[in-house]
Amino acid sequence: MDYFVWMTTRKIRAGALDDFERVWQPNPYPEGLARAYAYWSEDGQEIVGVSFWDSKESCDAWRDSEAENRRRQAMAPYVLEAQEAFYRGRELGIPGRQR
Repeated sequence: MDYFVWMTTRKIRAGALDDFERVWQPNPYPEGLARAYAYWSEDGQEIVGVSFWDSKESCDAWRDSEAENRRRQAMAPYVLEAQEAFYRGRELGIPGRQR
């Protein structure tokens, strides 16, 4: 099964993690978003977001939405650097492990 994945890595200002997290969650949650994960570096200054989408079109629609624009504006004071990319892929099986 193929997945449609949007990944974002952000470096944030030192000590800004709590403030960043308050504005990071989308509101409302996007249509077509299947699941999402967030991973933080030990120092709390780098955050990787991984979101799984029903389709590339649903991801693109969210990225172009006014709600996403507002969310990005709210995050901007805390973000030093960001890298984003869209991927298509699948889960890899691990020998000896059941799914």
